[in-house]
Amino acid sequence: MVLLVGLKHQSTKRGNIDVWHRSLCGNRGPEPWMKFSHLVVDFPLRWRQAENVIPRHVATRLRKALSDRPVVLLQGARQSGKTTLARTLAENDYPAHYVTLDGLTALAAARSDPEGFLAGLEGPVVIDEVQRAPELFLATKAEVDRARRPGRFLLTGSANVLLPTLAEMLVGRMEVVTLWPFSQGEMDGTCDSFVDAVFDDGPPAPERLGAATPLLERLLRGGYPEATIADSPARRGAWFDRYLATLLARDVRDLARIEGLADLPRLLALIAARPMSVLNLAELARTSRLRDTTLKRYFALLEAVFLVRTIPPWHGNLGKRLVKTPKVLLTDSGLAAHLMGLDATRLERDRSLLGGLLEGFVAMEIVKQLGWSQAAPALLHFRTHAGHEVDLVLERRSGEVVGIEVKSAASVTAADLQGLRALETATGPRFHRGVVLYTGREVIPFGPRLHAVPLEALWSCSSRVDRGRTA
Repeated sequence: MVLLVGLKHQSTKRGNIDVWHRSLCGNRGPEPWMKFSHLVVDFPLRWRQAENVIPRHVATRLRKALSDRPVVLLQGARQSGKTTLARTLAENDYPAHYVTLDGLTALAAARSDPEGFLAGLEGPVVIDEVQRAPELFLATKAEVDRARRPGRFLLTGSANVLLPTLAEMLVGRMEVVTLWPFSQGEMDGTCDSFVDAVFDDGPPAPERLGAATPLLERLLRGGYPEATIADSPARRGAWFDRYLATLLARDVRDLARIEGLADLPRLLALIAARPMSVLNLAELARTSRLRDTTLKRYFALLEAVFLVRTIPPWHGNLGKRLVKTPKVLLTDSGLAAHLMGLDATRLERDRSLLGGLLEGFVAMEIVKQLGWSQAAPALLHFRTHAGHEVDLVLERRSGEVVGIEVKSAASVTAADLQGLRALETATGPRFHRGVVLYTGREVIPFGPRLHAVPLEALWSCSSRVDRGRTA
């Protein structure tokens, strides 16, 4: 049942209420929308249909953080599922009052009187899209210092540009948890623990082969919840277009207060066309016809809204890692393929287009798993002056190193392990294992610590820790 009370005109699309207006009245384009002064909703219609909510693996870490930190920040890309996760927790494991700053009234109150706004919220509180009211940061610190108790505030945000300021104000009081779009294991209903499994004694191996979803479909759909349920490639492409338009028109403009945002989609497409390449800002500046200072600013904005990510290089000297060149990738393979104009037919015809896209896909699956990994390694890449490369390197705090190569072929030759052997030489006894992920179906040894492993192990193998829990 939905009861709408006290209708009044409001020329805005802001606020959660637009979802209900669309569902009841349809999207009528640029016409003034209706804002409802009161809304009584039978929540099982939307939020309490547990059977329709895909469990998020990072939720366990989020609960632990709420159990011993007064402030927890859940950050991530817009439309990655932060609101659904926060509301699910607020209605079940973490009973809390939920407020979203997407609503104009709540936003105005938070900005005009942040202390009074927080004082009126008793008990644990979830504040959604907190980056829209940075005025709350100092008020949150004061409230925590006045009565420090675990789980007082769960904040969510779609931009990490304010994180340094927030972290400085709440040092020792806050933990940050990042939520990325769905992992393959989350969509398949499995506990994808590849990152932990590669540090076990034996090589990682898929627990099953022949997954229902083909690899190309996994690459093209990506992980954004709305994109994964699109009923056709055309509808998925339309969603990606709307997503980018909304992100640029709202979040990026709010962060930067700049004009010329038409250059950002072109810059994003140029980055997508160079998947997992070493970041070359000078070359990007020439190609995009942007000044160096402008390009650096735009690139920082794309990172701030979780569209772009860099992977730093591995080096034996920790200090030198900071000055070496990172790799860059788009954070969602579906969005990257859309910007590159790729579909299943084109990828099947031209396999040369698959390599970089697949490498970026694997990199982001590993990034997602880092959110719940027990090993908690750093993600790096390896490159020597002699030209030897390893696509991805995992390094634990204890110093153990695992190298990962990604191949789109169904077979692996000795030549494919040259980079891993160079990494083994460079790291010596710290080298724990080298893995070549390929599209074949068998785990094949190439030495005591080198193995070719089916790509499906990435989302369908459990670690020793997981097996111990279920024993």
